[in-house]
Amino acid sequence: RMKINRTILKEFVLVGFSVYPYAHTFLSVVFFCLYLLTLTGNLAIMYLTWVDRCLHTPMYLFLSALSFSETCYTLTITPKMLADLLAKNRSITIIGCGLQMCFFLGLGGTNCVILTLMGFDRFLAICNPLRYPLLMTNVVCGQLVVSAWVAGFIISVTETTLIFRGSFCGPNLVKHFFCHMRAVVRLSCLDSELTELIVTAISVSGLMGTFLLIILTYVFILSTVLRIPSAEGKQKAFSTCASHLTVVIIHFGFASIVYLKPGASGGDDTVIAVPYTVITPFLSPLIFSLRNKDMKDAFRKVLGKTSSLNK
Repeated sequence: RMKINRTILKEFVLVGFSVYPYAHTFLSVVFFCLYLLTLTGNLAIMYLTWVDRCLHTPMYLFLSALSFSETCYTLTITPKMLADLLAKNRSITIIGCGLQMCFFLGLGGTNCVILTLMGFDRFLAICNPLRYPLLMTNVVCGQLVVSAWVAGFIISVTETTLIFRGSFCGPNLVKHFFCHMRAVVRLSCLDSELTELIVTAISVSGLMGTFLLIILTYVFILSTVLRIPSAEGKQKAFSTCASHLTVVIIHFGFASIVYLKPGASGGDDTVIAVPYTVITPFLSPLIFSLRNKDMKDAFRKVLGKTSSLNK
């Protein structure tokens, strides 16, 4: 079903928050502050993991890998969104849109896989404590992180290619604040419904697949922890998992709202997307660092060194 007599597009206009003109200044201030805090939190985690030798363990290497991919993830969306909130011209070229979509989906996928790997790491540490140092070395950890990036980007390149394989017909309005695949695919001159179904199916299976793997690892972790005789041992095992599990629930919870919401149900996709593009990346470093004794100790050490240098 081809759409005929439409102009072939060269650029898109991101409608985004233009529906709420009075809120622009307020939104740009809020998003800018959240963005700065997100960057600060993630850079702090990466820096502390780098300088503190006590944190050179797989658990923290995975955490700093997550911080790095989350930093890149917010970079693909937030600066452009802030610029569009303050500017009159909200256009984006077709190539720019394709790149933004590819990186957004790729990094989102990478985050899902790294969260799954973090669950697997906790599973090995708690369920196989004796073999853990042999199985999960820093080298293996590095290889797994690379595989997370590869997996994320194989999926995103596939989805982006499917969406951008044909030309786009007018109107050139993308009803979103970034090149969200469902908003862009609807402008395709080709049969957009089939493409939308395929890319949504790929995303949902990726999300559900990684989420179910995490749940499975936690079933094993829980059954092992409940067999630990001492209350202190139970407490210690649970505390290492608590922050990870919290982030997993927030991350997958917000992402699933978007993909599991039927396309025809109406409602504003722009508002629904704010939690997983702005709020999740902000909460993630906060939860991981505030709930973590080693991170706090590393931070105190760094502060101690700087204050002794200043004297």
